[in-house]
Parts: sequence; C-alpha cells; structure tokens
Amino acid sequence: MEPPEYAPIALLFITSLLALPSPISSQVCQRYCSNIRLKYPFGAGAGCGHPRFQNSVTCSSQKQLIFTTHTGCYPITEIDYSNEIIYISDPTMSTCFCMQPSKGFGLDCDAPFSFHDSTIFALLGCSAASSPIYRTNGGANINGGNSTRYVPQCDNESTPFCSSLYSCQPISQLYTPISTCCVYTPVDLGPSFEMDLRELKCFSYTAVYSFSGREDDPGSWKYGVALQYKFNVGNDYPSFCAACESSNGVCGYSGEADSFICNCPSGENTTTDCYFQTSWNHGFGLLPWSKGTWLINIAVELLLVWFMH
Repeated sequence: MEPPEYAPIALLFITSLLALPSPISSQVCQRYCSNIRLKYPFGAGAGCGHPRFQNSVTCSSQKQLIFTTHTGCYPITEIDYSNEIIYISDPTMSTCFCMQPSKGFGLDCDAPFSFHDSTIFALLGCSAASSPIYRTNGGANINGGNSTRYVPQCDNESTPFCSSLYSCQPISQLYTPISTCCVYTPVDLGPSFEMDLRELKCFSYTAVYSFSGREDDPGSWKYGVALQYKFNVGNDYPSFCAACESSNGVCGYSGEADSFICNCPSGENTTTDCYFQTSWNHGFGLLPWSKGTWLINIAVELLLVWFMH
C-alpha cells in the first residue's frame, strides 16, 4: 500500500511535535508543605487555595506551614479537613514541660477562623490585685471592719484543671496560689477574640485541645489551639474543587475577579479539572493530564490516520 501523498509532511510534523519541550515544567501550586497535605481552601503561594485564606496560612521558605495573625506567626501542626479544623502551636505558650512569659494570642477579626469549642485556655500567674479578670466583693472581717475579697471571673469548674497544671514542676515554680490560674473558654475572649496578657496582668497562658483520655495527666495533654474555619457563608465545599483535586490538581484563583482555576501537574491551568478526553482504538477515556502527554497523543492520532489510509 502506497503511503498517502501527505505522509512526509505528517512525519515532519510529528517529529517536530515530539521534539518540542513542554512549555511549563512543573505544578505551580504545591500539594504539600513539609508533610502536611494542602487542600482547598489552603494554598502554598499566590493564586493557590482560596484568596480569603491567602494571608492567614502560608508555606514558609523553610517548608513549614504557618498561621499568621496580628499577634504573631504560629506553626500549624495538623489540619483536619473532615471537621474543618486546623491545630496550631504557640512557641511562647507555657505547657507542662516549660513555663515562660507570653504576650497572649488573638485572631484577626476579618479572618475566616474562630476558636473551636475543644480549646481550653488557662491564664497563669494573674495578679489578683490588678487583673481585670478579678472583681471585688465587699465583706466583713473577723474584727468587724471591711475587707476586700477578689473573685476571679473564670470557669467555676476550672479547679481540677488548674490543680493538674500545678502538678507540673515548671508551672509550680510560679510560686503563686492555684487561685491565680484562670480558665477561659473562647467565648470569654469577647467578639475580637483577643487575649492580651499585658492588659489582663497575667504572666503566661496555656491552651489544651485534647486530654488524650487522661484528664489527670497533664504530661499527656495536647497543647495548642484548635481553630475552626469556614469556606463561605453556607460553608459548602465547592464541587468543582473536589473534581479538580480528584484529578491531582490544586484549586486556585486567577484574575481580578479571583475566578476559580485548577492548577494541573503539568503546570497548566484549567477552569474545570486535570482530565482530558483522548481516543485510543476509536474509544474515548479519561486520563490524568501530565507533562508532554498532549504531544504524544496528537502524534498517535496522526499515525493512526496515516495507516488507516
């Protein structure tokens, strides 16, 4: 069988295609920061994830996932995507293993985060005479005169928690009574979610988000802050992003309107996902988009057309 007259041109075209380098060599948006998986709404760079989370969660040059607020930068230790919770640690926070001064912790009021109910805050070494968390009650002393009694505005059920904390040697070295330990729940921090220890006249604080089933063993507790995040007002996970991630893509945004894009392993951006249609033996199937795949498939298609003629 004689090859068609356009065979030399087809061969030249195929050879040229296969010789072309891929225009983009790698995926721009990372899928991991260190060992933490990055999924929507989080991203590791500009245009990755959701724009509302861009300033709050970043991947540092040391490949550490960082949560940033006006009070500082905090390492993210874990992300629970199923329950939409991130867990952070504060290097200045006191624990059962280390007692140190701290300036406190706060959330940006416009950030899409709130304290998770599992987090318990304990203010440590607070001044009973000057801290605003104490109020005064007038009373009579045994000599019939007036006395002032300081009553903390803290969780009334906090005594066992504070007693356990004071069993830790570093915290016991505060040499202050357990009554100067004040347990705050997140709602007590007010609408601004601010815990300014200088204003509260407290030496330090600790935060616990899990007792690990051992409430009487503060050495086994999980210290840190659990934060709830929300995608949007309805808190609905976008279906188009799920399709993107299932095809090894990373959800991102682009343009002045922050329109959705799917960043693929090849480096290409699409408005859907990283699957594309290709034919093989006159059938169509879905294959992941990868570097150079489109060149090979075009070449195969042209060869099939050539031999079929």
